[in-house]
Amino acid sequence: MSKKMYPYIPNSEAAVQAEMLKFIGVDSVEELIADIPEDMRMKQAMKLPEPICDEAGLFRHVSTMLDKNRTAQELVCFLGAGCYNRYVPAVVDEVINRSEFLTAYAGEPYEDHGRFHAMFEYQSMMAELLDMDVCNVPNYDGSQAVGTALRMATRIARRKEVLIPRNINPDTLRAVQTYLQPDVKVTFVDYGSKTGRICLDSLKEKLTENVAAVLVMNPNFFGVIEDKAQEIADMAHAKGALMVAYVEPSTLGVLTPPSHYGADIACGDIQGLGLHMNYGGGVAGFIATADDPRFVDEYPSRLFGIAPTSEKEWGFGDVLWERTSFANRDSAKEFVGTHSALWGIAAGVYLAAMGPQGMKEIGEAVVQRQLCLKKVLSGVKGLSFDRLSGTPFQEVVADFSASGKKVSEINKKLLEKGILGGYDLGRNFPELEGCMLLAVTEQTSADDIKALASALSEILA
Repeated sequence: MSKKMYPYIPNSEAAVQAEMLKFIGVDSVEELIADIPEDMRMKQAMKLPEPICDEAGLFRHVSTMLDKNRTAQELVCFLGAGCYNRYVPAVVDEVINRSEFLTAYAGEPYEDHGRFHAMFEYQSMMAELLDMDVCNVPNYDGSQAVGTALRMATRIARRKEVLIPRNINPDTLRAVQTYLQPDVKVTFVDYGSKTGRICLDSLKEKLTENVAAVLVMNPNFFGVIEDKAQEIADMAHAKGALMVAYVEPSTLGVLTPPSHYGADIACGDIQGLGLHMNYGGGVAGFIATADDPRFVDEYPSRLFGIAPTSEKEWGFGDVLWERTSFANRDSAKEFVGTHSALWGIAAGVYLAAMGPQGMKEIGEAVVQRQLCLKKVLSGVKGLSFDRLSGTPFQEVVADFSASGKKVSEINKKLLEKGILGGYDLGRNFPELEGCMLLAVTEQTSADDIKALASALSEILA
């Protein structure tokens, strides 16, 4: 333990520490850790910096560290890969910073006025966007949502194997594999090396009566639209399996909702719906299904509904509370911890502000900017967009193989010019070495694209 006193760590002060020990009836800290073996204890003092004793000095110190970071607001951003530089309307931050929402955790209607209603409205708008009946209170992120969705599918189908395409987000895959351990078998389905889409022949080979669900990411990690999704769903259903669709909800203003191509369960991340990027954190996930007891009974997460009260008013509360681990700690299907309710409220405000027309306009803006990106960059020597032929949306694979330069090298030089380049696909897909995943959003301007083209022309010259 450090011998220094830190004003923001109260028990580092000797007098305070002594008072605490006396109150709990022990003579020393060593008594509290008596059960920890000696060889596992840290003997030397922790290497902590000198304490800063005034608040202003501490604020200055932390601010100096934070100022080393460079954000997408300062850079021209073409990086996506699951976290997108979307515009967050001011009304979103205004609402979620209100005290009744910002401090809300997991209370009940009588002490937590407004949150249940707000979450009900969020769920309703998400269900409308997805064209499904039921949507849950947000869970941690999209990765946990798909892991939970697949576990729901195993319980519904009473099978213990799931098929996952290799064109899934690598970060999502790692989380899902961990979530499904140790009792659910994961079998991989290949993607077409020329199209980027799920290979139907590989799917047909792997799809047996043991499979509970087939996962489809649409658009997939390469930004390619899985236009054979209905065929995939039909193949899954013919074998008694479910189809789980991982979708980017911000694309659904123009893309077909998952319920229209046979998805039994939809899931994904709501970061694109009014959530700041926050260095990759501060996200939330969703799960949606039909209003069918087979599916609703398997939700481990909270569902808020509306019902008349004994006073003939309308109230908001939990639906089928007994499903959750809050009600049945030792026999619940899955453990449910903290929900990302604040981000659900943020997404609800965003959806309400945008409306159906706004969501459509965002999708159209993304299509226009992606076409502009490909057109302008097509003149850059050493760069092509021919690696994958599948129809892209929001993200597109750029092939730099002919340039003789590594993507990591190109990105480093782009950063020096104030441009945040795309995701290096060779990191997780060796077969796509030399390829970069470029993302556009409604915030990508024509000047941003021209700046990228100019920088790449200079770097690849």
